[in-house]
Amino acid sequence: MKFYDQNFCDMVNITPINHAQQMASNRKKFSFLAIIAGAFLLIMTFVSPPVFAAEGGDDGLAKPILALAAAIAIAGGLIGTGSAQQGIGAAGMGIIAEKPEKFGQVLFFFVIPETLWIIGFVLGIILLLDIL
Repeated sequence: MKFYDQNFCDMVNITPINHAQQMASNRKKFSFLAIIAGAFLLIMTFVSPPVFAAEGGDDGLAKPILALAAAIAIAGGLIGTGSAQQGIGAAGMGIIAEKPEKFGQVLFFFVIPETLWIIGFVLGIILLLDIL
């Protein structure tokens, strides 16, 4: 049983054994980098001084920035929904024209992206009401 594609290996001019060695080498490099990053985070956890919460001065920008963040969250959800539904709607109309019995499936796939604007709307409400 082969775990490689000979045509691909010929196309990129590598032998399957060489490719396996390259993959093993890449795994070792990635593992080494992950260990270094983990060690760095562990050291920084113990070295950094503790920070305690302190009351900050009210500069008056908190509410406008929260309103802007809520607007971006809602707008992002709406734009994402629209861009996702444009292809689904066009393809769905073609499917329904050929097979009207597929209406339920098409409607289900058309409604799935609606969760994007719902999540954006809920996030906007959370930001505006300062719930979290």
